[in-house]
Amino acid sequence: MFLCLAHDPDARLRDVAVEVGVTERAVQRIVADLEEAGYLRRIRVGRRNSYEINPDQPLRHPVESHQAVRSLLALVQGKKKPAGRKTTGG
Repeated sequence: MFLCLAHDPDARLRDVAVEVGVTERAVQRIVADLEEAGYLRRIRVGRRNSYEINPDQPLRHPVESHQAVRSLLALVQGKKKPAGRKTTGG
């Protein structure tokens, strides 16, 4: 759901609910929780909402809390690793 809004900040929550496979009410609760925690900001544009992701917010899980949201977005959106980082292949 979070990634849907990152991909399309102007998406209607009804459409996000269908895409994710949950109720619209569940999406509304999740968005409210994420907004309260500082992960996104709801911006009113006329009669619609747009959502702005806070890429600098740390991830919630203690194991990943040293990483920021931008790391997750980069991973999911398929962005390349920063220059200078090489991986060994097998």
